[in-house]
Amino acid sequence: MKQFADEAIIEVTSGKGGNGCVSFRREKYVPMGGPNGGDGGKGGDVIFCVKRNVKTLANIRFKRFFKAKNGGDGMGWNKYGKDGEDIVIAVPPGTAIRDAETKELIKEFTTESEDEQFVFLKGGNGGWGNVHFKSSTNQAPRTANKGQPGEYRKLLLELSIMADVGLVGFPNAGKSSLLDAFTNARPKIAPYPFTTKIPNLGVLRADSEQDVIIADIPGIIEGASEGAGLGIRFLKHISRTAGLLFMIDCSDENCLTAYKTLCDELEGFSKDLLAKPHIVLCNKIDIEGASENAAKIAEEIKKTEPETKVIPVSVAAHKGLNDVRIAILGLVGELSSWKDKKTEAKVKASSFMESRSVDEFMEEQFPGQDNSEQE
Repeated sequence: MKQFADEAIIEVTSGKGGNGCVSFRREKYVPMGGPNGGDGGKGGDVIFCVKRNVKTLANIRFKRFFKAKNGGDGMGWNKYGKDGEDIVIAVPPGTAIRDAETKELIKEFTTESEDEQFVFLKGGNGGWGNVHFKSSTNQAPRTANKGQPGEYRKLLLELSIMADVGLVGFPNAGKSSLLDAFTNARPKIAPYPFTTKIPNLGVLRADSEQDVIIADIPGIIEGASEGAGLGIRFLKHISRTAGLLFMIDCSDENCLTAYKTLCDELEGFSKDLLAKPHIVLCNKIDIEGASENAAKIAEEIKKTEPETKVIPVSVAAHKGLNDVRIAILGLVGELSSWKDKKTEAKVKASSFMESRSVDEFMEEQFPGQDNSEQE
């Protein structure tokens, strides 16, 4: 779990500009050659860019201090100082940059394409050399400017993984099994709670033109919105999903109240989560009595949410999975069509889908295939 870094506090500093030079031309047979001090170089910038092969903030968390190079000082013979080298910080898609103290949002990387850069802090300008200060009344100026200082900021970086659909449910409800059945992700699966300790991503291949990214987060327990269990830390990872898949274990004794409890926890964390379109999956109907419970759950949900789809399934027995696949593709397709008709402001939550392209990296378990990382 320690390998999954979704928050990092860093300090960034842009480079100082180089100092201008005070110099005079000294050459045989050229008396009173005049000033020829060059300007200082510009300090390096602090730049953020999106890299799809970067999956977590681990590469940033353990470095913490990022400083661009200072500009070089000017020299004689009108030689300008060298510009300072920029510092480029690679972040995964879904990263938000905030001020570490005020928590003010500075930038969210949700629509940026690969390698698109955001210049956050500019380096200081280089100082003028004395060649700029010559005039008819001051032909031998002994004045040059110092380079401007760089800027410093302390930042909080937060990662919310980018996915089309998020899986929500209690521990051991079968979320990881569903992800394993639908995608090439290989999350850890075991017959005990909290086998999922980090978010997992998988890609559901619809056809040659459509893919759906599914996110599985650690199981939610009652009180998660107040800090209980692992849920409070990872609930933010489904905040940018277009829709949600609720999974209920219909063989559990508390299954009839499970959906309401899950809804309460999501609402307690953020009302925006509960407002997302969603589908309810009643899992483990192959177990005795579970199918009857699934029917009761569907009946109760239809009373208050007639538009919500409730699908009885058994992931272990591969029952109803095709219906789930069709429902997921339909959900994402409806949202994409709706988004095309609305302004960008009204669909900010799912705007990342405009430039999203799926590659082979997204087929791996997030952040890697090695299950030992979850121990």
